[in-house]
Amino acid sequence: MRDPRIQKLAENLVGYSVDMQPGENVLIEMIGSERDLLNAIVEEVGKKGGRPFVQLTDKTVQRAMLKNATKEQLTLWAEFDLNRMKEMDCYIGIRAGENVNDLADVPEENMKLYNALYSHPVHSEERVKRTKWVVLRYPNASMAQLANTSTEAFEDFYFDVCNLDYSKMDRAQDPLAELMRKTDKVRIVSPGTDLTFSIKGIGAEKCSGQKNIPDGEVYTAPVRDSVNGTISYNSPSLYNGITFENIKFTFENGKIVEATSNDTARLNEILDSDEGARYIGEFAIGFNPYILTPMKDILFDEKIAGSLHFTPGQAYDVTDNGNRSSIHWDLVLIQRPEYGGGEIYFDDVLIRKDGLFVIPELEGLNPENLK
Repeated sequence: MRDPRIQKLAENLVGYSVDMQPGENVLIEMIGSERDLLNAIVEEVGKKGGRPFVQLTDKTVQRAMLKNATKEQLTLWAEFDLNRMKEMDCYIGIRAGENVNDLADVPEENMKLYNALYSHPVHSEERVKRTKWVVLRYPNASMAQLANTSTEAFEDFYFDVCNLDYSKMDRAQDPLAELMRKTDKVRIVSPGTDLTFSIKGIGAEKCSGQKNIPDGEVYTAPVRDSVNGTISYNSPSLYNGITFENIKFTFENGKIVEATSNDTARLNEILDSDEGARYIGEFAIGFNPYILTPMKDILFDEKIAGSLHFTPGQAYDVTDNGNRSSIHWDLVLIQRPEYGGGEIYFDDVLIRKDGLFVIPELEGLNPENLK
């Protein structure tokens, strides 16, 4: 008998997250071996009059392909999958790999080619911009290890997070999105961090279960050349199978002019991928009440209660600051007291302190009001 929590998640993904309509094509991509949720989604799409299409991806096979990939092969691979993506109205991506480090020993040059020639056109340009999409992880032993919990405890946490009442969260986000649309100057202060930038005229977008599960953020982007100061991230980040810690950036007129971490050389290789990689494409504030600690999974970590992320690379079309890059790397700073605290100011007004919103119109986004 299927876990009723899986059935509820499938219904939410199809009916709420991608809002599938009868007659629409839905690509369901499963990375990993999990089948219960995949089958539930296929059934739900069919029940609602849609047309499900499935892609099964194994990370170990993908690793073998990427280790020997050529520019010509990646270009043709992208062409095949891009043509398919163009036929889709909706995309549901489920990530359930057994080892988050499967791609760690793929040569850096091959990963750069893959990101530029495959991921960018197929996902960043076509899927993100032209389909109704949602991406989520699925709980397994690997994820439980990253979260330092038992598998059963992680499953309970996962379904609390993923089956949250996102329509309630959506309404609570309205005041923050409106305030961000009216704001010019932002200042972020934390241990090792004093950063200023403008978001004037960029706009702001709510994230409440339509694009990511779990969800819980409002995002914008800095005016491209306005960023000055230093930011010290306090959450580890996994990029192309490599874990980076203690990342610190110094900015001058929008550009990262100094970057250090536990692997400074590799960090700077990523930032040298193209010109836009040293500029910021997204600034977001996270507030999912159930997500409290980083687990090196960005779909969870960027929504941590009391966090923000400040993202080198490609800007989103809906909050476009003009930055273009083959990368989009969400890096997280947590400002709750146990992580050192911190403040966010909008036009010199304190709006969040130590991870909690302090002006009345935003208090609906504090944890006790979202659970």
